[in-house]
Amino acid sequence: MGLTSFEDMIKDEKNSHKDAHFMLVDGMSKLMTEDIKSCQSSDFHVFGLKWSFCIRSDVKKDYLSFSMKISDEKSFGSNWEVRCRVKYSAVTQSGQYRSWKLYSASYNANNKMWEHETFISYKVLKEKCLVNDKAVFFAEISDVKLKSLDHVTSTPRAIGTAERIKLMEVPQNKSKFTWKITRFSSFRGKGPTSYEFTVEQRKWLVVMCPKGDMQTDQHLSLFLNACDYVTNAPKGPTLAVFKMRLFDQRKGNHYEKQNEYWFPYDPPTGSASGWSKFLPLEKLHDASNGYLVNDHLYITVEFLFVSTTEKL
Repeated sequence: MGLTSFEDMIKDEKNSHKDAHFMLVDGMSKLMTEDIKSCQSSDFHVFGLKWSFCIRSDVKKDYLSFSMKISDEKSFGSNWEVRCRVKYSAVTQSGQYRSWKLYSASYNANNKMWEHETFISYKVLKEKCLVNDKAVFFAEISDVKLKSLDHVTSTPRAIGTAERIKLMEVPQNKSKFTWKITRFSSFRGKGPTSYEFTVEQRKWLVVMCPKGDMQTDQHLSLFLNACDYVTNAPKGPTLAVFKMRLFDQRKGNHYEKQNEYWFPYDPPTGSASGWSKFLPLEKLHDASNGYLVNDHLYITVEFLFVSTTEKL
């Protein structure tokens, strides 16, 4: 089965599975080698609630896990409960469902997500489901019962929803942004932000707290912030596997950390991920380390992998 066949299958199945969401993942090898550890669906609405699911490669060796959550549970208060049945599966090369599972789920303030750690083995995935490094995953919700959620209004869906998520390695000539900060000692509190720059579908910027954030006052804090989209792409989460690097201006022994995060769409301020304790201030101000020279420092963010999303 090729990409067109996968797309045709999804188009047909959306009509018969109106309360389902399909996620076509392009770039499965990056998950299975754990270059990327997770792939997260966009939010979708069923029975008046907002849901999302995620597959992970770092929970159980040689298996993908499957987890599902209610994405807007923060607005519910403390006494809410949602009971439902979830059918979830990978799709085979012939368009059938493989190893589908049916789970009776119960969500509440203390149980906001459930996870199946051994959802599907790599062996079965390779033999039955992969086509040209692509695979399709599916979740369907039924028999929803609500408690203490009188404000939730259910609107029947006319058709299921679907998306293609492409997991991409960022070309080296487009992967780095370097920010030169002058007069570092003049900054107090949150400090400056870089100007915006573009990588694939999103605009980004770097946020620095020179004296730490609310969690610390003894460290340099650095964060990557995902801003708006540069295209008409679906406003879903965006993956970034990235390194944040502080330059050693004397000996070239740069200091760096790596992170993976799915940045949600969160206007108007955007969403951020990084390190409250990126580097102790004592080390930053140690002249032998070469990080701060003539009150200047250089910060680079390097993108290793990102995702793009397209509705199907």
